Order: sequence, then C-alpha cells, then structure tokens
Amino acid sequence: MKNQPNYQYQAEIEKLRDRFQFDFVSLALVQPAEDRFVLTWQYASGNMNDRYKRIILHSGKGIAGIVFKTGKPMLIQNVNTDIESRDLFNYPIIVAEQLKSLGAIPLWEAARVQGVLLVGYRAENRLTQAAFDQFQEGLGREFGAFHAGEVGQP
Repeated sequence: MKNQPNYQYQAEIEKLRDRFQFDFVSLALVQPAEDRFVLTWQYASGNMNDRYKRIILHSGKGIAGIVFKTGKPMLIQNVNTDIESRDLFNYPIIVAEQLKSLGAIPLWEAARVQGVLLVGYRAENRLTQAAFDQFQEGLGREFGAFHAGEVGQP
C-alpha cells in the first residue's frame, strides 16, 4: 500500500467525528501477514480504551472484514435488534467500544479495498440510512490515499 506519508489520518478522523457528531470513528488498514491479509484498526477518535489496537480481523470476519471482503458499505442501525447477542463476539469493535448504531465504508486504492472507515454511536438507531448516505456524500470521493467509492463508479 502506498499510503501518502504526510497524510494525517488521525486528524482527519477527528474532523469527521466533530463534523458529523459521531461518538466513535476508526480506520482499519490492510496489513500483509504471511500470504494472508489481515485488517487492524490503526486510528481511532472517541475511543473508550485502546482495545481496538489489539483487534485483528480476517477477510469476512467482523465489520471491517465483511466490508473488506464485499467492497460494500455496511450499516447496523440497532446492534440490539440487528445482531444476535450470541454473535457479538464476531464483532469485537462493537463490544470494545459499546457501539449501538454504526456504519462502515470501504476505502479503495488501485481497484482494491485497502481500508475500512467505521463511524458509530453508543445509542441505538442514531445512524439511519439517510444519515449514513449523507455522511458518505459529505465524505467526498477522496480520503487520503484512498477513494471512498468503488473505482469506476460515478
């Protein structure tokens, strides 16, 4: 990944958190790991603790893993009704940060998902489909070295 060396992702996610009044914003980036790619949460704003730093996700696992694998945004308006409590262990960032309403979008570079941007609230039903769409539009097409939309889409 050719991350722009001078790009301040921490400052950018803090701006996003303030601008949209999210409780939590985090950025997961792909890390090469012995022929398999894993995702780790690299940057966070509004975090309750540093547990996010120890979360390692594989493609298809957890919020970041699912968004990474599918290349599509994911919205969970109410964790309590949308995810079975016995399945919460599959979503460590939700548990670690006590999120109740959240969304995640893929970040593209060179036609591949290289990161996942997660935004959320600690209250149920705070992130509606309309608000999530508005956030994605407000984010714009560029986020550092990444594109916030699939390459080739308008």
